[in-house]
Amino acid sequence: MSTAAREPNMVLAGCLEDLGWSPKVLARKLNRAFGVGTVAESAPYHWRDAGRVPRAPLPAMAAYVLSQELGRIVSVEHLWQGKASDAPMLASAVCNFQHPWGYQELRQILEDWVLGGLVDRRQFLAISGASLLAAVSQYLEGELSQESRRSHAVDQVSIDPLVSQVEHNLPLLQMLDDEHGGARHLPYVGAQFRSVALLIRDGGHSKLSTVCLIRALAEIGQLAGWMAFDAAQHGLAQRYFITALRAAHHVNDRSLCAHILADMAFQAASRQHPADAVSLGEAAYRASESGPVAVRASVLSRLAHAYASSGEVSDFERTSGLARDLLEQRRDVSDEPRWMYFLTSNHLECQAGYSLINLGRTTAPAGGRAAGRRLVRRGEELLETGAHAVSKGDPSQRRALFEGAWLALGYSASGDLERACEIGRTAAARLETVRSPRSTALLQQLAEEMRLKRKNVHVNSFLPELEEALAKHAGPRSARPATVGP
Repeated sequence: MSTAAREPNMVLAGCLEDLGWSPKVLARKLNRAFGVGTVAESAPYHWRDAGRVPRAPLPAMAAYVLSQELGRIVSVEHLWQGKASDAPMLASAVCNFQHPWGYQELRQILEDWVLGGLVDRRQFLAISGASLLAAVSQYLEGELSQESRRSHAVDQVSIDPLVSQVEHNLPLLQMLDDEHGGARHLPYVGAQFRSVALLIRDGGHSKLSTVCLIRALAEIGQLAGWMAFDAAQHGLAQRYFITALRAAHHVNDRSLCAHILADMAFQAASRQHPADAVSLGEAAYRASESGPVAVRASVLSRLAHAYASSGEVSDFERTSGLARDLLEQRRDVSDEPRWMYFLTSNHLECQAGYSLINLGRTTAPAGGRAAGRRLVRRGEELLETGAHAVSKGDPSQRRALFEGAWLALGYSASGDLERACEIGRTAAARLETVRSPRSTALLQQLAEEMRLKRKNVHVNSFLPELEEALAKHAGPRSARPATVGP
């Protein structure tokens, strides 16, 4: 329900006019940002035309969405003419991050993480455009300061047993994400992140141990950011990523900085912010230039995905090819970071595969039907070599679900409904053990497409199974896919 009024809301009307949006588009943007069912598509018409004010936290949510799209601050006070209250539990992903990139400032940021802990009820709102790029401006400028280039790397291994225990846990934490998806164990990994943040904040360690702890914090922050992204908690993911980037920057771990920026580019592409994705991906590539081959190849593959999200086919082809060529030169892996364990030639092929499927699905409705089908079929060929059919005991369950969902969407687009249902059935069965809203959103898109094709005998058999699995495991507020075309 909303409070009654008589006069139109001219501020809201002006914002919508500047964007070229109808009230229905505003509702869809709100549902995309905050989850399906946040607001009825008819409600913003009453806000604009009758001056009605929705109940909290919708006034703050609307102000946030409009600010993001307009590129300027639209306050709750201004948008609703003082008739609505703000929502203090809604906070920007970079709230309290407006500090220089020094050690003391990093500790201030960690203070916010530590004090928040498990009782932090803030919902962090994802940022884009100028706000996002400002948060990583050190790497967008191309040339870093001399201080940022000063190495904190050490050849020794810390003998502090506490530091050793933290470092020992890092690969074990990554296995949780691979097998169960980001949403299942994110609270646990987040607690590990705050534990290391507490150690750094309290201080009292040797210089060597402090450097090792900051590097570990950066690695856990990158992992937590990726898991939050997989869980469709995009603002929280950005908060982890940016904190991790600052930590990696402090110890001059350029490879990890590049890896985090590439993750942020991938996230931006998935959120349908291609300009952000390309800017972040290119910054990641610059940061990786002197790094190991595997790091550069991985970063290039993410940059290729960013180009694909913006419809730049030639840039995608060129960059994807460079990534493959680089990985073929991989000989000595002794200098590679431990966290690059996941990178294989097949990983790059499959990433190119779903990028091609997405490109094809978005190209066809724009008039390039034949070109779109060719792109989709190329993507199918690449994804068929991936993890979609691995057994349930294989540790790569999240990857199998994600790639299987994309492959099913590919076959749905190319008209092979029998194969789409076969692949989709295998993917849907993984929902029992994998909690990955990012992947589940793809299966929800598949279900929507299948409903339009239910007269097909294969679809008629598969669709009820898919809908039952989604109803049981997905929940009502799973995010819709951000990069899937019509």
